[in-house]
Amino acid sequence: MNQPHSGYATAPAGSVAVIIVNWNGGALLAQCLSHLQAQTRPPDQVLLVDNASTDDSLAQLPHWDRLTVLRMGSNLGFAAGNNHALAQCTTEYVALLNPDAFAAPEWLENLLQAAQAHSTAAAFGSRQLCHENPNRLDGIGDCYHASGMAWRQGHGQPQQARHLVAQEIFAPCAAAALYRRAAIMALDGFDESYFCYMEDVDLGFRLRLAGHSAYYVPTAVVRHVGSATSGGQHSDFAVLHGHRNMVWTFVKNMPFPLLWLLLPWHLAANLAALVIFTARGQGKTILRAKWQALQGLKHAWRQRQTIQRQRIVSTRSIWAALNKQIWPKPDN
Repeated sequence: MNQPHSGYATAPAGSVAVIIVNWNGGALLAQCLSHLQAQTRPPDQVLLVDNASTDDSLAQLPHWDRLTVLRMGSNLGFAAGNNHALAQCTTEYVALLNPDAFAAPEWLENLLQAAQAHSTAAAFGSRQLCHENPNRLDGIGDCYHASGMAWRQGHGQPQQARHLVAQEIFAPCAAAALYRRAAIMALDGFDESYFCYMEDVDLGFRLRLAGHSAYYVPTAVVRHVGSATSGGQHSDFAVLHGHRNMVWTFVKNMPFPLLWLLLPWHLAANLAALVIFTARGQGKTILRAKWQALQGLKHAWRQRQTIQRQRIVSTRSIWAALNKQIWPKPDN
């Protein structure tokens, strides 16, 4: 992980920046910014990180004096792109928004109100609706299973009354989330070795270990296309990064003795993934994901030593935050 530095201690109270990391977002990016311009509480800063797009994304940008474009010389990925922008923020809060997420007018205002009402929480998630079918959920936050698997809670489900209730979550989906900037800066931001996928779960886990909670804000609504520039959630790209990073997240963050207690479950989940994705014709991809995970274990273990040394919460509190179904049911 790199170490984004900035003077967050002097940030104006209640100030907020929105960070968008773009790579070939095309017309989706322009639509995202149009919705952002219509917010009832406008952001104080909008930092658009462009990861060396090769399309006409930037040519379609609206004129907006709050918008700053940060052009990268190569595709840094979601994690490093956000860290680059975080280092240049001067606000108390940062909201992350994917270029394929379209925020309702009161999205940012409602996230900020929740942050002011819940002082112990450092991360706040949105009610994400499927763009093509807004009667169905894209998710209400990230759920983390004791096996190390993670998923968006409620993904693909019809909206129900229980999804309209504010509640604590394990972590928000960073496609549309608000964070206290000081909290994530203290943890060195996102882990850039992830590139993308699972980096928000990893950050949420580290925030929880540092004593922070996460909160779902059902009145903060976005419509989300999802994986619009990565080929879809079942693409080889998504499988490779998601299943590699799944291993690193478990190894880095799970406290003793849970690491050893749950290791058989974690190994079973990895074995099941090998079988399932091989049957789907993605055997080479899932094998590559697990091989890369093994190659990175030494680095992940070094990170673990720092993370666990800084942990201030009990093992029991982490156990309580885990989903412990006998076998994961990602539709929950």
